[in-house]
Amino acid sequence: MIEIRWHGRGGQGAFTASKLLGAAAVTDGLYALSFPSFGPERRGAPIQAFTKIDDKKITDRSVITKGDYIIYLDETLYSPAAKEDLKAGGLIFVNTKDIDRYRDKNVIAIDADSISKEIIGRAVSNTAMLATLIAHTHIVDSESAKKVLKNYLPEKIVEKNKSVIDEIITIERSNNND
Repeated sequence: MIEIRWHGRGGQGAFTASKLLGAAAVTDGLYALSFPSFGPERRGAPIQAFTKIDDKKITDRSVITKGDYIIYLDETLYSPAAKEDLKAGGLIFVNTKDIDRYRDKNVIAIDADSISKEIIGRAVSNTAMLATLIAHTHIVDSESAKKVLKNYLPEKIVEKNKSVIDEIITIERSNNND
């Protein structure tokens, strides 16, 4: 089973990204489970969301303490201690403007806010971080991720979010070929 833990703040779309990933996995013929863990329900409060993906039915509905991938939509929630929460060979993804700060073999840093702001008009990094995860892991097909956007996002921003996914996939694939 592949286990992904998302960290964000209320209103940043961490749970939406978790659901999008799960829906894309189902589109790809896999089983998926996505669920949130909220503290105080207010905009800006730290939240976690979880996605589990497998090729067989998922019965374990517990929170993820050791993940294959951990994603931070808000870098202020990241701590180097997060590496202790990774399974062997796992990766951490951090949305940051200071990419050089995160030079580590287990950490992928990207300025998802700037890319989202340029394409969508707002710094909402959830689909950009989802695309970064897909570009580095291939756990779901990017076309499947784009296909399910219409089920979770307002119609007026679906095409822009597809463009975000395409842009991130292009950037990350070219970076990986350097």
